[in-house]
Amino acid sequence: MPLLPYYRLLKPRVMVLVVFTGIVGLLLAPGHISLAKALIAILCIATGSGAAGALNMWYERDIDALMERTKTRPLPQGVITPLAALVFSLTLAISSVLIMYIFVNSLAAFYLAFAILFYVIIYTIWLKRITPQNIVIGGIAGALPPVIGWAAVTNDTTWLPLALFGIIFLWTPPHFWALSLYHHDDYAKANIPMLPLVAGIEETKNQILYYIFILVGLTLSLNFWETMGIVYTTASCILGLAFLILGVRLKVSSSPKDGLHLFFFSIIYLFVLFLAMIINL
Repeated sequence: MPLLPYYRLLKPRVMVLVVFTGIVGLLLAPGHISLAKALIAILCIATGSGAAGALNMWYERDIDALMERTKTRPLPQGVITPLAALVFSLTLAISSVLIMYIFVNSLAAFYLAFAILFYVIIYTIWLKRITPQNIVIGGIAGALPPVIGWAAVTNDTTWLPLALFGIIFLWTPPHFWALSLYHHDDYAKANIPMLPLVAGIEETKNQILYYIFILVGLTLSLNFWETMGIVYTTASCILGLAFLILGVRLKVSSSPKDGLHLFFFSIIYLFVLFLAMIINL
């Protein structure tokens, strides 16, 4: 059995950022966790994320076949059968939650199960094809990894992991809407009501700017709520200013490529911002 198509089902590029933010939540949490338990928690976050991505591909195989960006995925290409993809995905999803529950703790397992179910049922099956707010509401699932990582250590939830949740939640709309500006025609082919198709290009650019402003405000406010260290303070200021400049540039630009530039920068933004949080530990 070729393993590469199954690996691709897991959306590994997405998984990397998910796992990293989960690790940050785990490292920032007070208290002690054994190395073995920490590695199990990280593995479960990775597996659960991959399972959610695979279930998303299984359900969306019809629209993936219509879009240039996704038509080479394993299911549209017929490399994997839908039944095999479903069994593979469900096995990983259930296993990740059970292992988290048995070897880590119940709260982390609950958050992981909630994230998987929310992404698959609420976002993929319910919202994505009916509302331009799909990304906003669906972002709840993608924002949970640092909360899961924190809960793996403490079996509790406090304001700081919720702040990390808020950062990722606010980051998600400008991240994906910037991509949807570039792939506007693709989403039109698949009849997915992304914001540029429903509200128009200019309103999407406005919404991206609104979210960036609020996001930058939240990231800067952490410097007053918590002693994050000079590295985080510097990074949040520089990254926030750069994000705002690129958002304004996108607003006044007529080139779809500026949407793609903002999309890629947003990945760097989130990675470096979360990295800065743990450098001073």
